[in-house]
Amino acid sequence: MKTTTPLLLSTILGLAACGAAPTDEHSEAGPKPAAPANADQSPSPDAATTGSVYALEATTLAGEPVSMADYAGKVTLIVNVASECGYTGQYAGLQQLHDELAGRGFAVLGFPSNEFGGQEPGTAEQIREFCTSKFGVEFPMFAKVEVREGAGQSPIYATLQAATGKQPGWNFCKYLVGKDGAPIAFYESSVKPGSEELRAAIEAALE
Repeated sequence: MKTTTPLLLSTILGLAACGAAPTDEHSEAGPKPAAPANADQSPSPDAATTGSVYALEATTLAGEPVSMADYAGKVTLIVNVASECGYTGQYAGLQQLHDELAGRGFAVLGFPSNEFGGQEPGTAEQIREFCTSKFGVEFPMFAKVEVREGAGQSPIYATLQAATGKQPGWNFCKYLVGKDGAPIAFYESSVKPGSEELRAAIEAALE
């Protein structure tokens, strides 16, 4: 019998290692939770290097893919919304803000999330019906996503968190995003759409 040479043995072991499944030393044992079916899509290669939300893709509340590049050149306010929250009344102020400033290149973007108190349990159709019938919402609404850090976090919210160091702690937190898609500031749920602080920041971003 021929003796296996050290070089041949090394080659065999190397090929076996290449076929092994990758592991994440920071992950807990067991399967990772899947992202929501309607979550926004994976970021484009540019997103990691530019930190621009507008380099990403998302899914509308109607289930249609959309490029966030459609908002390039605009100032946006990205809000994680919910239908059964104590802050749900902010929908009215958000729509008013959208109506007032849309002509100047501004848009409110709503991202439903059921992570806080289970306060957005409905289907896309139920969310749309609630928003339009109760508050006359016409600003863009997107598919339900996960906004907090974790395996299923929306790439859009991962980018927002990375840029600001902040993540939503409850429903109706707000991120102001500049014309280049770079996040400018984060606002807690308690900051109302018509607050002087938020309005001043939006005005500055629109200039």
